[in-house]
Amino acid sequence: MKGMKFPGMGGMGNMQGMLQKVQKMQAEMQKVQADLQARTFESAAGGGAVKVTVTGKKELTGIVIDPQVVDPEDVEMLQDLILAAVNEAMHQVDTVSEEEMNKVTGGLKIPGM
Repeated sequence: MKGMKFPGMGGMGNMQGMLQKVQKMQAEMQKVQADLQARTFESAAGGGAVKVTVTGKKELTGIVIDPQVVDPEDVEMLQDLILAAVNEAMHQVDTVSEEEMNKVTGGLKIPGM
């Protein structure tokens, strides 16, 4: 049995190298996540009548509404514009987050990230 090699086991050096790569990827992913959370994303609806700002954490931090679109007779339109602007900003956060993570992971889907 002494000196017997087990196929498929690979060398411990390979295992160590793989572990180091995984640890490096995890560190890079954490940095990307922190950078994304610090960013702000802006979106507008109604030709700029409603503008919103959200953080990478998906926290709404600002809303600017053009006074000309504030019509007491048509509150629903204003509500729709706000929803559209907020949803687009949130979509931007998701899209940019996915793109940045793909740069680190090479497109590998990692649960929880």
